[in-house]
Order: sequence, then C-alpha cells, then structure tokens
Amino acid sequence: MANHIKGDEVQIEDLGDGIRRQIMGYTDNLMVVKVYFKKGSVGYTHNHIHHQISYVESGRFEIEIDNKKKILKEGDAFTVQPYQEHGAVCLDDGILIDTFSPKREDFLIDE
Repeated sequence: MANHIKGDEVQIEDLGDGIRRQIMGYTDNLMVVKVYFKKGSVGYTHNHIHHQISYVESGRFEIEIDNKKKILKEGDAFTVQPYQEHGAVCLDDGILIDTFSPKREDFLIDE
C-alpha cells in the first residue's frame, strides 16, 4: 500500500443497508477503515480475532460491547478485545474510524 493516501482517491465500498466502507490504509499489523453510516443502519453484533479501537468522527451511535450499551457521539471512542461481542446502531448519520490489529484480511478479498 502507498505511504501517502488521498481519501478522494480511495474506493468506497457499498455494504448495503446504509453502510459504506473505505479502507484508508494498512500494513500486515494494522488497518484503518472509515465506515459511513446512515441513520438507523446497524452494524450487527459480531466478534473477530482482531484488536479494534474505533473513533466516532461524526454522528451518534449506540455501541454494544459484551451486552452493555452506551451512546457515543463525535469525539468519543471505544475499544474491542479479540473475540469480544460488539455491534453498533447509528442514531444520526455518522462516520466511525475503525483501526484493527492485525489487518482485516477478510476486508481485502476484492482488492
């Protein structure tokens, strides 16, 4: 992957149901992904082997981690340990900046 990445040159993948994903950069051990949500869209509860830290760039989200829900807004963040159940409901149009370690190989299938 290039060292300098211009957001307006990075493909945005439509995941359906009001969610779009933009892979902003990655190495073998780290990945940054910008995820666009429309109000009411749901990132269904799931888990994965990756460490994750997510930053709320804009909007409001109900974030569920291990069956505990919190409302997070612009400027807030959350952390997820490997295999920890988590999900999100978008309460106002918004963007999450997700970081993963190691990179999400499953996101790169079409690249």
